[in-house]
Amino acid sequence: METTELLKKVRKIEIRTRGISRQLFSGEYHSVFKGKGMAFSEVREYQFGDEIRTIDWNVTARLNHPYVKVFEEERELNVMLLIDMSNSQNFGTQKQFKKDLIIELSAVLSFSAIQNNDKIGVIFFTDKVEKYIPPKKGKSHILRIIRELLDFKPENKGTDIGEALKFFNNVIKKRSIVFILSDFISSDFTEPLKFASSRHDTIAVKIYDYRELTMPNIGLIQSVDPETGKQIWIDTSNSNVLSEYEKFWEEEDYKLSQLLVKLNVDLIKLRTDESYIQPLMSFFKRRRSRIAV
Repeated sequence: METTELLKKVRKIEIRTRGISRQLFSGEYHSVFKGKGMAFSEVREYQFGDEIRTIDWNVTARLNHPYVKVFEEERELNVMLLIDMSNSQNFGTQKQFKKDLIIELSAVLSFSAIQNNDKIGVIFFTDKVEKYIPPKKGKSHILRIIRELLDFKPENKGTDIGEALKFFNNVIKKRSIVFILSDFISSDFTEPLKFASSRHDTIAVKIYDYRELTMPNIGLIQSVDPETGKQIWIDTSNSNVLSEYEKFWEEEDYKLSQLLVKLNVDLIKLRTDESYIQPLMSFFKRRRSRIAV
């Protein structure tokens, strides 16, 4: 993509997603993702009732008067986006490709993070880790992420969420919020996901297209797997074929849902022909309700 064209697209994405993030998600984001642990804030004079263990003995000795350390909740978080860049994301039969939805959603989450003074990092993956952008703050960092989202050309075509999670587990030690953005058409990733979810707040964002759920009766069609190139013919006029097709995807969706529940991983499902705003808002509300309880 030429530089001028890329910059125009970056600017367009920035204007749209930053506004959505600020108006709709920043307050919700702040309320459901809170920092873990306590960070030192200041020292002040000892007051009756303060715990003895909070006394700062060095300051007390220097000033010949008791002072205590004051701590507050550590607000800063690491937010990591694990973004599926495999060929199956270049699919969409309605409003947009899966990849288009992933780009916009990633930008919204990135702006929400920096508005909350959090760091944001990205792992692009196919069946291998294609690129890693370490967590940082700042608008220039977000714009770099958007540029990469728009212009990145992966080397491989397949999908292996497990490989991305293994890499994430190795490089990110601080407890983080991790969003996995994928259609979850992947080989088994149970163990690395189990490891990640035990240490991090993990959210699966499933991106899918309407035609992955149901197929129209349009006769004999050729289907090509975008990741392997394998071609098969499907007789969509055969009701048994259509029934088996829908049954397969229903079972895949059910297995994923059951796995995520078992591992305590939240799930957001977003369709390419529908707005992502309401599903995200519903997710935030569910999270806030659980926190309140």
